[in-house]
Amino acid sequence: MSARRSSTQSQNFGSISSDRDLVDGLRTRAESALAEIYKRHGGAVFGLSRRVLNDDGLAEDVTQEIFLRLWNEPQRFDAERGTLRSYLNRQSHSRSIERVRSEEAHRRREDRSVESDKPESGAIESEVLASIESNRIRTALDQLGQKERRAIVLAYYGGHSYREVASRLRLPEGTVKSQLRTGLQHLSVLLNDGQPEEDQ
Repeated sequence: MSARRSSTQSQNFGSISSDRDLVDGLRTRAESALAEIYKRHGGAVFGLSRRVLNDDGLAEDVTQEIFLRLWNEPQRFDAERGTLRSYLNRQSHSRSIERVRSEEAHRRREDRSVESDKPESGAIESEVLASIESNRIRTALDQLGQKERRAIVLAYYGGHSYREVASRLRLPEGTVKSQLRTGLQHLSVLLNDGQPEEDQ
């Protein structure tokens, strides 16, 4: 057995070797066997992973993981159950799906983190109101309903887009636009009551 192992270790695996012989070579830590396997099947493994992940960098990572695992655990391949290429492609598809799920979970965690870092809309409203120098405008805004006031303060005095206001107030954009329209009408009436507005 030791003589056979020694012979295999010194063998230079190449294009004439069968996949089964190459995997046997991996069991004796023959690097030339791994190089030949990668030459034959690396492109297919990478291509499948890239189609699933739609990202070259991630596909390269998955491909490296699969061939490293084959190098470390060649006994996991069973030639009686199929070809080496089909085995590697199954590994590629499975690992790529896992990576997609992992990336999606990571993005969700980041989104939650960003959302939690946003100041509450009420805090933003207070800051913006405090920055308005005109007492008359602040007084008029205070007379509006809370929903109308928040929408106007965030959009017109806070500089946020309709979409950003809707996101912060957790409301549909259409609702926010309606609140803004109504609020601006009320604000116009309050500000045009015949009294001159103070200098700002």
